[in-house]
Amino acid sequence: MVEFPPGAFEVAVELGEIASGQGDLRQRADAVLGSLGRLVPFQAAVINLFDPERGVQAPIVCRGYDDATCGYITSRANTDEIELLGFTRSHSAMRLVDLPVPRHQVRGWAEYLEPAGFREGLAVGLFTSDGRHLGLLGINTDTAAHPTEASRDLIGRLAPLIASTIDPMRSIARVTEIVGDAEAGVLVAGGDTRPLPGLPAHVLLRAGSDVLGVAVERVANGYAYGSFLAPFTADGVPHVHVRITVLADPRDPSHPLSTGVVLLSPPGELYGLTPRELQVLGLIVEGWPNLRIADALSVTRRTVNAHVEHILTKLGAATRTLAAARSIRLGLYVPRPLHNT
Repeated sequence: MVEFPPGAFEVAVELGEIASGQGDLRQRADAVLGSLGRLVPFQAAVINLFDPERGVQAPIVCRGYDDATCGYITSRANTDEIELLGFTRSHSAMRLVDLPVPRHQVRGWAEYLEPAGFREGLAVGLFTSDGRHLGLLGINTDTAAHPTEASRDLIGRLAPLIASTIDPMRSIARVTEIVGDAEAGVLVAGGDTRPLPGLPAHVLLRAGSDVLGVAVERVANGYAYGSFLAPFTADGVPHVHVRITVLADPRDPSHPLSTGVVLLSPPGELYGLTPRELQVLGLIVEGWPNLRIADALSVTRRTVNAHVEHILTKLGAATRTLAAARSIRLGLYVPRPLHNT
């Protein structure tokens, strides 16, 4: 019969409520440590997310460590040590006494944790149900009596639930529900892109594409939500447009991975606007006057005037300022960098 520490059932229920509840990433991680503190009387603890772009463990929440130890936790040396000890492959929780190497050979312990007064600890890799390695949970105590074997085994069993609680994809999946007809999508983290579970790739969302460049710039500039149109030649037919929607999760600014998502979907209602009028709208949105638009498009000012009149009529706008506002709200324009794609 499996032996569980006192309060095990209550903590498991509590973690389930945290995993299914609201709050941003840091709040959920902090709540997890609060619950685990009822199982293990720890003096310090950390929950990390692995940031593949920088190749380091980035703490979501970190308690009780001095500055030197915190610096080591976020170093590449610590990330390498975590991998060498097997926490990126094994799903088992291990105490210091359980490690496959003597404790004096573990740099983080010998140079930082033990000198800081810690006597024991526990770590477990955090993996999603589909096998993605997210990061690490680590706790340290000032006594060799904790963590016990029973608490170690229970935390190991609870690790998948903890992983689901701090999985950035959880928030991203909720955000992508805003665009129900999305046909493709990517996760954007800085200049890096990653696939989104359940959505295929698309040539317009490949790294280095003009479309993705515009989207990444908008994420970097703090756009929480917005869309625009991108021209796309489909089956040899030019002047087809797709809608690009840029979403960020402003509730989770604390975690290092998810800065936004870029989704591709059908264009929706275009209000009869022609490909050229959608380009002109893109320049109106940027505040360009008609003469500058004419020069950029290599057409006469009279032609641009006609385009603007048609745009105002089709959008039911009295002024170009109102037309620009409506086109931004509806995502009815092609940004300037995409005019030649």
